[in-house]
Amino acid sequence: MRVGLGTDKPPYIFENQARGLEYEVVTGALTAAGLDFRVQHAPPERLERMFLARQIDALTTVTARSNPDAHLSAPYLRYRNMAVALAVRQLRLETIADLQHYSISAFQRARLLLGEEYYQMTLRNPRYREEARQIARNRLLYSGRVEVAVGDPLIFAYLNEQVAEQVDTSQPLTWYPLFPPTDYQMGFQDAETRDRFDAGLARLRASGEYQRILDRYRVDAPAE
Repeated sequence: MRVGLGTDKPPYIFENQARGLEYEVVTGALTAAGLDFRVQHAPPERLERMFLARQIDALTTVTARSNPDAHLSAPYLRYRNMAVALAVRQLRLETIADLQHYSISAFQRARLLLGEEYYQMTLRNPRYREEARQIARNRLLYSGRVEVAVGDPLIFAYLNEQVAEQVDTSQPLTWYPLFPPTDYQMGFQDAETRDRFDAGLARLRASGEYQRILDRYRVDAPAE
């Protein structure tokens, strides 16, 4: 089967190294399920089009809102998305609605993954944009080209190492916990394969390997 994973977003996916938190959980569950698979990396919007065209059999990092027609697995991973701005800006962000007043760079399909209130904010904000490559958010924020970035702090911290020679990553940041944790699921073309994946994920948990993967990257488990 053909499985679509996103592009480079350490520590979740190290695209050219066949490793990362999300990569290892997904491939571990597929292996435990006895499924033959091939991983294909692409930006989220392209993966969605490929899934709708049945060019891939499954894709990662989805929710019922973002992929209502897919057969969804049990939650397999939790992201903790937040808003972040340069501390020198002294922004007051207390609600999601406050974001509509600022230029924003977010990850692709954030508008469909972070809830209805966030989606409505994106419709009202002409300075809202989403990036196919998450590393672009680091460059845009530190260079002052956007006022707010939205994403997972773990990804942001890892990507800082890759942009440190391009922008000043020593600038203090302020993080705004505006969103609840997002528990992501796999989307499948058919329910039978989804059920096999869920069984494989359960085996991965029962064996202790799932927790060992989380421990390697120091993150919390999603709700079961």
